[in-house]
Amino acid sequence: MIKTLIVVLLYRLYLCKAILGQDNKIYVFLCHNKNAMLIREIQQKDNESIAKVIRDIFHELDAPKVGTAYADPILDTLYEVYQAPRSVYYVVEHEGKVVGGCGVAPLEMLKPVQHDIVKVCELQKMYFAPEIRGTGYAEKIIEKCLEFAKTQGFELCYLETLSFMLAAQKLYKRIGFENIDGPMGNTGHNSCEVWMTKKL
Repeated sequence: MIKTLIVVLLYRLYLCKAILGQDNKIYVFLCHNKNAMLIREIQQKDNESIAKVIRDIFHELDAPKVGTAYADPILDTLYEVYQAPRSVYYVVEHEGKVVGGCGVAPLEMLKPVQHDIVKVCELQKMYFAPEIRGTGYAEKIIEKCLEFAKTQGFELCYLETLSFMLAAQKLYKRIGFENIDGPMGNTGHNSCEVWMTKKL
């Protein structure tokens, strides 16, 4: 009876394929944690899913739709957008479903007259569905983006966010971002009121 219970628990907790043999021994064939999530580069098939995640969060928080990522004309084609040089977008996949993402790309400027501008990137579109918040994957995906940025020769990472997104700001500061006095670049996100940078 106890061994039968163990077999059931192995499946429920870790998705193990386990059987109780005729010799009264437990045999485990396949095991992985069902709560584990995968961080991977975006694929074309993810476009609709990640766009929905982002839009759903704006509705959830009753956040401004104009002057934010919600209104970006590129939101439905993130895979294509992040095929550009020195750019990458990662998604978090949980049980085959895209539940969040974050990207990094060169900071778009109105007049890139400064030579150093090629060394500035922007952390972009970090959004997570409610069911995976607090799991630590936001920090993991940001660190992955920053590591990529370093390999591309960037020396400074910029981001902007909404003032009431306090949890996100706390995370950014823990990672090493610091507040600055005003916006950088030409992101078009004029509703964002908090600007931060981190040296890479």
